[in-house]
Amino acid sequence: QVQLVESGGGLVQAGGSLRLSCAASGLTFSAATMGWFRQAPGKEREFVAAISGRGNRTYYADSVKGRFTISRDNAKNTVYLQMNSLKPDDTAVYLCAADSFIPTVRNGYQYWGQGTQVTVSS
Repeated sequence: QVQLVESGGGLVQAGGSLRLSCAASGLTFSAATMGWFRQAPGKEREFVAAISGRGNRTYYADSVKGRFTISRDNAKNTVYLQMNSLKPDDTAVYLCAADSFIPTVRNGYQYWGQGTQVTVSS
């Protein structure tokens, strides 16, 4: 059974930083493309960032490019999202997703975590 558990969310002031983690189990982690998505109240779930199994390819939404960095540690079965220069518009539930052939597309992912809340105050 695949499990994805996110952590690291919280309340931060605009301009601050947070680092999200997603611990995975039950899958061949090093072979799985991993992604981060976010969903704000009343809005669609949107792509944030993704990383290939070996970590040699990364993908970012235009809205976070240059501010967020996705990385992974295959020895720890964990993917990270370093978020810098946070803005109030970044406020959302952030969800980890695993195993997709189309890294930037929500419906391409087979497995999802429960999410972690990120709130950015102005």
